[in-house]
Amino acid sequence: MVTRLATCNLCEAMCGLRVDLDGDRITGIRGDEDDPLSAGHLCPKAVALQDVREDPDRLRRPVVRTPDGWREVSWAEAFDLVAARLAGTRIVHGPDAVAVYLGNPVVHSLGALTHAPPFARLLGTRNRYSAASLDQLPHQYVARHLYGSQWLLPVPDIDRTAYFLAFGANPAVSNGSVMSAPGVVRRIRDLRARGGRMVLFDPRRTETARLADEHHFVRPGTDAALILAMVGLIIAGGAARPALYVDGLDRLAPALEAFTPERAAAVTGVPAEVITRIAAEFAAAPTAAAYGRIGVSTQRFGTLCQWGIQLLNLVTGNLDRPGGTLMSRPAVDPVRNRLIDPGHEGRWRSRVRGLPEFGGELPAAALAEEIRTPGEGQVRALVTIAGNPVRSAPGGHELSRALAGLDFMVSLDFYVNETTRHADVILPPTDLLERDHYDLVFNLVAVRDHARYTPAVLPRTPGARHDWEILRELARRYRRLVRAGSLSDRLMLRLSPERIVDLGLRAGPYRLSVARLRRHPHGLDLGPLKPSLPGRLRTPGRRVQAAPPVLLDGLARARAELLAPAPATARAGLLLIGRRHLRDDNSWLHNSARLAKGRPRHHLLMHPDDLRARGLTDGAPVLVRSRSGEVTVEVGASEDVMPGVVSLPHGYGHDRPGVLLSVATTLGGASANDLTDPHLLDELTGTAALNGVPVTVEPLR
Repeated sequence: MVTRLATCNLCEAMCGLRVDLDGDRITGIRGDEDDPLSAGHLCPKAVALQDVREDPDRLRRPVVRTPDGWREVSWAEAFDLVAARLAGTRIVHGPDAVAVYLGNPVVHSLGALTHAPPFARLLGTRNRYSAASLDQLPHQYVARHLYGSQWLLPVPDIDRTAYFLAFGANPAVSNGSVMSAPGVVRRIRDLRARGGRMVLFDPRRTETARLADEHHFVRPGTDAALILAMVGLIIAGGAARPALYVDGLDRLAPALEAFTPERAAAVTGVPAEVITRIAAEFAAAPTAAAYGRIGVSTQRFGTLCQWGIQLLNLVTGNLDRPGGTLMSRPAVDPVRNRLIDPGHEGRWRSRVRGLPEFGGELPAAALAEEIRTPGEGQVRALVTIAGNPVRSAPGGHELSRALAGLDFMVSLDFYVNETTRHADVILPPTDLLERDHYDLVFNLVAVRDHARYTPAVLPRTPGARHDWEILRELARRYRRLVRAGSLSDRLMLRLSPERIVDLGLRAGPYRLSVARLRRHPHGLDLGPLKPSLPGRLRTPGRRVQAAPPVLLDGLARARAELLAPAPATARAGLLLIGRRHLRDDNSWLHNSARLAKGRPRHHLLMHPDDLRARGLTDGAPVLVRSRSGEVTVEVGASEDVMPGVVSLPHGYGHDRPGVLLSVATTLGGASANDLTDPHLLDELTGTAALNGVPVTVEPLR
């Protein structure tokens, strides 16, 4: 029996693990109490890592889809087939005829993160998509305009703050998100034990709400009015105390005059006196941090929400302040070394709807129409890397139909799922415990600076390939047919992830190396977050423009809609929001017995008053309809959702490859993203509005 150290790379928390082994068999997974960031914390998902290793349904060899089912082929045959089809599509139809989609797990895998972006650029297509526009893009957009780089993301100093104000976030389940905070339940309890306060606004009384001092319901999609009203109150009341390097409050104040507490109350459902009191408390707190996540990012005005949250921290002087929000100083610092794109926008637009790119990517909501609409530049081939957009993108059922019409599709994944079942070739990488790991992205948003390099816990399955090896070999064979790619991308594809990390560590602020981190297998504690502004800014003159013209213009266009009380007909309707569970991992691991056990979690949650008004009973099957689709699911009565709101998780339906659900969902397999609308987007970023979707609910007949 031996114990090896590992990093859980299923979510942003980066928890350190101890993995007990009997030969190559996992006998137990525990939290590493000596890890400087996670301090022994782990959640049920970490224990399920062994299920991926042992799952008989996991692919271990390349497969090709045939009329008779999936057939295993050699790596050489698979590589040649994929390279020839991608190159052939480009030669005949142009580079934009090939699209690339990068899923969320790409940033959780060191090799995928180092090699997938240069591979995507090698293809030369403008049709690049990722999960960013289904998740955190408003954070990045605001960071670019305020701080000069999309990767300069202020992190709440939750371990030292006196007042934690959160909007649309459930860190007790997510372990933080764009705030990597393993053991966040303990951190919130410690906050309250030292006399601090936590206040949460959310249309559902979540697991985090039960930890907070106060929770207030807010009507989905209206958070921007609430947040901007608070900012306006602080400025108008003379409580603003921004840093000397912050400009633009003189332009901001007039833009917020219309956002009075009374008008915000009329649209949000939050009483005006609550808005006024909490704004005053936040401004008066000795230290305070405002934070918002999925609930406010993935809605019609998600970018204005994230801007407002940054403004709350800016105007109260809590940006770059211990106990407020600070920027991390990671050991591999791609912002400092200018090795990462600071962000750009509008260099090109999508062919069908004219949606702007950001950071070299188009909104994922445009992918289906780019495949289905004929004409020059039509997407005819698709590469997906660790993504399941049929379950995660809006109008997933429409995307599924579009994928079925592609000329060619290849997926890097070790499961057949709702998306990869449409692929012609699936290339399965090694599993999560067979890879070396270092977090390049999440150290940028960690609540404490640290560095940890963990070698693979287990040897790879014989004949298996790492994701970066797959991408490197595909690139090599593709370039035999199409001379493409910049010199820097070709060099990046040739290097191993370990070498890339080592170069980054040596050039970083602490002058570390992989060899040194190997001598500290639990990780190195680099200390609490520290003030770093204005020196870390990447703006002209290293100054923060609190009111960039593009955001002021977006606010002006949205003001009337933001402050218009919903008509009676809309108030009588229902608004759909999503839901995350601790024992789920987005759209996968639903076939892990240890995670799937327990009470069913797929129900549509509805307030008892809304059930009675529609003649529905708890547990009954219902038909849920939106403008873009419909699903059938059981309804569950819950006072944890605001009246007028229903909640449905996304991702349900993936079981095992032999019994994958059809596109038409069935009871127990309903996905919220068969109801979300690809045309319901945040205007500024193109982020999908996955929350606040109008729906109707009626008995299933």
